[in-house]
Amino acid sequence: MPGRGVESQQGSRQGVCEVTGVLERITYANEESGYTVARVDTGRGAGDLLTVVGSLLGAQPGESLRMEGRWGSHPQYGKQFTVDNYTTVLPATIQGIRRYLGSGLVKGIGPVFADRITTHFGLDTLDVLDESPARLIEVPGLGPKRVKNIMAAWEEQKAIKEVMVFLQEVGVSTSIAVRIYKKYGDASISVVRNQPYRLAADVWGIGFLTADRIAQAVGIPHDSPDRVKAGLQYALSQSSDQGHCFLPEERLIADAVKLLQVDTGLVIECLAELAEDPEGVVREVVPGPEGTPVTAVYLIPFHRAELSLAGQLRRLLGADEDRMPAFRDVAWDKALAWLADRTGASLAPEQEEAVRLALTRKVAVLTGGPGCGKSFTVRSIVELARAKKARVVLAAPTGRAAKRLAELTGAEASTVHRLLELKPGGDAAYDRDRPLDADLVVVDEASMLDLLLANKLVKAVAPGAHLLLVGDVDQLPSVGAGEVLGDLLAPGSPVPAVRLTRIFRQAQESGVVVNAHRINSGTPPRTEGLPDFFLFAEEETEDAARVAVDVAAHRIPARFGLDPRRDVQVLAPMHRGPAGAGSLNGLLQQAITPARPDLPEKRFGGRVFRVGDKVTQIRNNYEKGANGVFNGTVGVVTALDPVEQRLTVRTDEDEEVPYDFDELDELAHAYAVTIHRSQGSEYPAVVIPVTMSAWMMLQRNLLYTAVTRARKLVVLVGSRRAIAQAVRTVSAGRRFTALAFRLTGRTLV
Repeated sequence: MPGRGVESQQGSRQGVCEVTGVLERITYANEESGYTVARVDTGRGAGDLLTVVGSLLGAQPGESLRMEGRWGSHPQYGKQFTVDNYTTVLPATIQGIRRYLGSGLVKGIGPVFADRITTHFGLDTLDVLDESPARLIEVPGLGPKRVKNIMAAWEEQKAIKEVMVFLQEVGVSTSIAVRIYKKYGDASISVVRNQPYRLAADVWGIGFLTADRIAQAVGIPHDSPDRVKAGLQYALSQSSDQGHCFLPEERLIADAVKLLQVDTGLVIECLAELAEDPEGVVREVVPGPEGTPVTAVYLIPFHRAELSLAGQLRRLLGADEDRMPAFRDVAWDKALAWLADRTGASLAPEQEEAVRLALTRKVAVLTGGPGCGKSFTVRSIVELARAKKARVVLAAPTGRAAKRLAELTGAEASTVHRLLELKPGGDAAYDRDRPLDADLVVVDEASMLDLLLANKLVKAVAPGAHLLLVGDVDQLPSVGAGEVLGDLLAPGSPVPAVRLTRIFRQAQESGVVVNAHRINSGTPPRTEGLPDFFLFAEEETEDAARVAVDVAAHRIPARFGLDPRRDVQVLAPMHRGPAGAGSLNGLLQQAITPARPDLPEKRFGGRVFRVGDKVTQIRNNYEKGANGVFNGTVGVVTALDPVEQRLTVRTDEDEEVPYDFDELDELAHAYAVTIHRSQGSEYPAVVIPVTMSAWMMLQRNLLYTAVTRARKLVVLVGSRRAIAQAVRTVSAGRRFTALAFRLTGRTLV
């Protein structure tokens, strides 16, 4: 291969050298910055590989690279080459071509077929792929279908390479470049050059900041109205990620000025133009958190959903028809006696009230903490409804919660997404025009329902049907925008509700239940003398992380016989930091699914995926699986195919879902997850690192939510001071939402 091993001094630029070699493997890559650590074969022999660092955005193992940069030395890793820029050099020997094709660069060609293709075409192989790819059918074992797939993959790889070269100067990651190409195809470079802010709206993973960096690189002015409008919408989008449905106008303007570093007057002008744009924003005066009027600015989807959800709930509540008329004049004494005989237990008075409410009112809320009998109450409601031949539909926001609901009631339950059969784009198969065929719809873990999903759900409930929302309002609110359950329970809400408060005797024997209620009332948990609630006191964050991993991977499995992957979940207050979910996932993977010579793996960015890994989906993707795969779905990697460049995940809904390697940024490891991401799930055992390094996140409802995720066992690891802070810190302020106001039907004068 020409140039392999060449190291030439460039006289025109002092200290700049050129190195050419074959990229053997990437040992680390940051998908955001493009910073890469790789090993390159420069042809020096004896398996001697050179370490190169820098931006190798888009380079693939097996490619020959001509790299410009400087020599240096790392105190731990020794001599290395820092890359300033590189170009791809097509290999010119049969051995180089074989390695290039067999590297996994082209989907459908692994080492075996690379060997057959190069044996057949020799040095003409790359010319054949470029100019006469149909000739691949001549290669033994390559059928028409595989040839067609290889041809398509080769063309896509070439096109993506052009986009990569263009985007390399602005530091866009490999995975994002692939998504840009998939979205815009041959128009990719034109869109990036002329309409860069479209990327933030159209391409998942590109926010305003990345689009802004690209825009600056292609010459968009700093004070361009397009930039300011995109920045305003980005600020609103960021606030929705923090749970807000709108921002007060003054706060939005201040946030945008700080973000964009432009004059306030320009921001005000652009906001006025956005408010006139049918696809821009909506301004409306609503009550603020203190009850005083504020000018709220909404992204259009959230404004529509809030209006729609309030209107649909009021319509359900006021519907004349009733799909369960048998309960209007039922003899409740007889019905409850029959129920007690069937279930073997009597209901407490507040449980009886909840049963009556769910079966006689069109919309009702059942809330309460652990051990207060929510589950038994739901089972009782379902039993009575079925006894009167009512069609009952059960759902929950997550697969785990749906499974638990099905086990509890003995009836089929599904996720809300599957129930509604959400389609690509987010539209539901069931809505107001085609409602669910159900007399009673029961939704568990309703604290997880965000505004957009709640609106889709309520639209699909038929007039006259009953809707029961069940959840613990003291847990963290939904990950998505809104505070739906809290708004339905707000003072003045027309939605009837029952709050269960009595802890049943059996539950009083559980340290998990007792301590959950202690935390919720502002009292520190008991951590001694309980068989199911423990504290490993560690003041230093790094020590807490190490102990949490040991407890989850080794001590709990050894003492309690629980599977560390299936039964034990580490819940961290934050993603970042030494005791954050990100760092803990790396340590837990080493402990539970370590690298083995016989275990296939795929490195993607800074992560390595292996068969057996516990993973979670981190975005809604309506196009994957039978009915989409949604943010928070958990599964296990069951297969990994380097030739087809695909891995397969079996989700907690028992669905096998394939992921192409360029989609792996949709997956994260899930040995440890943030407490927010654990909502709606329940695990036999949870391990919770609580350290002062996470002090900004330490709040009562966060710790309460983490503890209530456990069925049998809680282990806290960290400092007593951090636990005490979490217990005494009440979450500051409500989210910006006007749903409670809209439910009343009142208007501001």
